[in-house]
Amino acid sequence: MKPIKRNILLNPGPATTSDEVKYAMVVPDICPREQEFCALMDSIKHDLPRVVNGQDSYTSVLFAASGTGAVEAAITSAVPENGKLLVIVNGAYGARMLDIAQRYKIDTAAYNLAYGDFPDAKEIASILAKDPKITHLAVADHETTTGMRNPIKDICRVAHQHGCQVIVDAMSSYAGLPIDLLDWNCEYLISSSNKCIQGMAGLSFVIFRKNLLDGLANQKRSYYFDIHEQYTGFQKTGQMRFTPPVQVVYALRKALDLFFEETAEGRIARYRENYETLRNGLHKLGFQLLLPEEHQSGILVAVIEPEHPNYNYDHLHDALYAQGFTIYPGKGAKENTFRLSILGDLRPDDIVAFLSTLKAYQHEVLR
Repeated sequence: MKPIKRNILLNPGPATTSDEVKYAMVVPDICPREQEFCALMDSIKHDLPRVVNGQDSYTSVLFAASGTGAVEAAITSAVPENGKLLVIVNGAYGARMLDIAQRYKIDTAAYNLAYGDFPDAKEIASILAKDPKITHLAVADHETTTGMRNPIKDICRVAHQHGCQVIVDAMSSYAGLPIDLLDWNCEYLISSSNKCIQGMAGLSFVIFRKNLLDGLANQKRSYYFDIHEQYTGFQKTGQMRFTPPVQVVYALRKALDLFFEETAEGRIARYRENYETLRNGLHKLGFQLLLPEEHQSGILVAVIEPEHPNYNYDHLHDALYAQGFTIYPGKGAKENTFRLSILGDLRPDDIVAFLSTLKAYQHEVLR
């Protein structure tokens, strides 16, 4: 297997991938209606809940879409016509969920915070107590606007006390941070193929409680992003309703195999070492992080932009990109930031190499 040029992507997905995953896409052409391919898809559907301890209580459904497609599927399929959705908005991805719901004319409420503030479970309980019409709650687990990990277990507990189902956007935490569906007990969990699972972009999925399926039968808001139609169609035929990204499916199968080989504990430990290497190195270089340590996800950090007359994000990005490192701009946090993520097929040595390059830039430009 000839090595492929390796770029270090510190953006929050699509992520740096292994050569094994890349080469998994080099396969003979196949019609996705063939039984061989259907069996491959079925194995993925079965294994996605295993990553987060779904056991026999959960199943999954896949869509040929970016992660936002699966978010749209969960919201439009889960919330009934007479239902109401409360969205926790403390970053751009909470705001996106609210926008999706409102575009479909779903009745909504929002718990709005500054991008970088931590949700208060007691405040959420108060909102739910005051509005018994709320049937569902949507929240991002890892809000990559800031790098914050929201208190999902507490939010699920409060929501369930008020009879609400919970939709969790776990786009950039699934397969990278500890998630136990049997412990959280959320109804829906959403992610995609190109984040911490370390596959290629092009597939997204919703993991959901099996006992919810019959209740989704009458939700007909979306033709494409219909969980019930997508799932039951696959169960009947072994095929996706619409053409899947065939090569991306093979890559996801390989990525899942590599995850189980590394183990959940191993993946989480590697990401944690990456994060600690990055955090400590940034502090040594004098950079300040937006969030306090207790609110950090351990997947991404929002770095407060330096107050230096020579600082310019685009110049910093381009200089690092030329050396093989990709960084990411801020996204509306309460202070100006740029963002660095450690997800993907990265090791501490990659982070050390990045920090060395950043230090050289800092010495040359930000003296």
